[in-house]
Amino acid sequence: MKAAVRYYSRSGNTKAAAEAIAEAAGVPAVSVDAPNAALNEPVDVLFIGGALYAYGLDGHLKAYLKTLNKDMVRKAVVFSTSWLSRHSLDLIKKGLSEAGIPVEEETFYAKNRPNAAQLKDAAAFARKYL
Repeated sequence: MKAAVRYYSRSGNTKAAAEAIAEAAGVPAVSVDAPNAALNEPVDVLFIGGALYAYGLDGHLKAYLKTLNKDMVRKAVVFSTSWLSRHSLDLIKKGLSEAGIPVEEETFYAKNRPNAAQLKDAAAFARKYL
């Protein structure tokens, strides 16, 4: 099964979760604003995460979601961290659905910076979809 992990993080909290998920998947975690963020070949599962900034998604993540092609992603799995709410999960799911990409209902969320136990949970969460 081919997987990819993409995320956007300003504080490093979502990056920490992305790296735990990526390690479990055996792939790198790539920020959506990195030069190598584009999916150049189809994936079975795309783990994608971000957080809430001023009650919405950061522009980098919004723009990245618009570049995704349903023919390149069999399904997406969403994760997030935030200080305020889980609303980013819904916004990411909405962007994926608008692109025609099937999205798993279950998500991973950590409030604030994920601790060691939560990072272990993120890895276990990822393994369910691999």
